[in-house]
Amino acid sequence: MTEDRFSAHRSLLFTVAYEMLGSAADAEDVLQETWLRWAGVDRSQVHDPRAYLVRAVTRQALNRIRTLSRRREDYVGEWLPEPLLTHPDVADDVELAESVSIAMLTVLETLGPVERAVFVLREVFDMPYDEIAEAVGKTPATVRQVARRARGHVAARQPRVRVTRLEHKTVMDRFVAALHTGRIQDLLDMMAPDVVLIADGGGITAAALAPIHGAELVATMLAGTDRAAFETTAVWLNGAPAIRIESGSGGAAVSLVIENGRITRIYATSNPQKLTRLEKPADLTR
Repeated sequence: MTEDRFSAHRSLLFTVAYEMLGSAADAEDVLQETWLRWAGVDRSQVHDPRAYLVRAVTRQALNRIRTLSRRREDYVGEWLPEPLLTHPDVADDVELAESVSIAMLTVLETLGPVERAVFVLREVFDMPYDEIAEAVGKTPATVRQVARRARGHVAARQPRVRVTRLEHKTVMDRFVAALHTGRIQDLLDMMAPDVVLIADGGGITAAALAPIHGAELVATMLAGTDRAAFETTAVWLNGAPAIRIESGSGGAAVSLVIENGRITRIYATSNPQKLTRLEKPADLTR
């Protein structure tokens, strides 16, 4: 029975932990720690296993964040969330797809640990304030204030308009075609003037150590790529159409943010330690 209850909510618990941590590997560790504690609980005293387990995962994730923050202080270059291969139907739940997007996870990284937990539990999973308060060790009144502050922080930094699945895929396909031509003008036609490219090589692969700003610089850099040395595959990453690149020097996962038919953000992850979840789709749910 213990295994059945935990297994029934495993996808949900993984999604909560992943959204809080931005790392599938760390999310799996948090689930393991939660399982060990769940196995020793007197379940006759647990009236709502789902709520209990979400609170337990949240506490473990908060503990893990403190460790990760120290690790990321020494990270080489820009840090991006670990991309996940997902089923296309994740996009059917628009709010879930938005919450697990690379763009959103990058924004959540700018929140403090408690703010991030409160935002995820309230805005994504619609948990009551009193349950969130128990999970994060704050009063319900404080949690309401934290939620309001986190909501404003995220709203100021997330894309202003939602893009349909078809529009996203259309722009992505044109971007891939432009990559293969290598013509700067073709790339410029796809990008907003203030486009930003953020690359994460983790000091293991060659990648820009700071964000590259502006269409001219981004297009020039992309046009200089050896087109004969890489192959591109359309995939679904984090609930949206994306690109997987394979080359002799390694691979990369590329996600785009699109507004008004133009690319405004390019997230390129080439750190091989973050490309281990691109073979089997992750089970994400709310």
